[in-house]
Amino acid sequence: MMKIDQIYMSEALKEAKKAFDIDEVAVGAVVVYERNIIARAHNQTRLLKDPTAHAEMIALTQAANFLKSERLLNCTLYVTIEPCPMCAGALVWARLKRLVFGASDVKAGACGSVMDVLGQYRLNHRVSVTGGILADECAALISEFFQKQRAQGKK
Repeated sequence: MMKIDQIYMSEALKEAKKAFDIDEVAVGAVVVYERNIIARAHNQTRLLKDPTAHAEMIALTQAANFLKSERLLNCTLYVTIEPCPMCAGALVWARLKRLVFGASDVKAGACGSVMDVLGQYRLNHRVSVTGGILADECAALISEFFQKQRAQGKK
């Protein structure tokens, strides 16, 4: 599964670069169903003036629209950075089969770093999690984004 995960994560990285280019936090995501990418997204919180417009949330909405179902039972989400609590919760509600992320997020990660929403046994759905796929590339891009922001005096 490792090689195919790298291929799909490289597609998520392309989305993260789109976010970087429009001055959004450099996170990208794709949703895969039956070995096909059915959704592609990148962060758009600033563009849309919407705190929920994370790459994962937009990708989940696109995938649900594609499948004409709120349940993404046989889908895998590839995202460049470990999801936050909001996005991790959405993965549970979407009944996602699998999450694959690139770099861990030691400040806001909710899939094992700061907390583990997906590991909560009380929740009624389990999402399989694989982390660390192309982690160096994913971390480097987001690091570069925040360095650029600091250099421009932005927060």
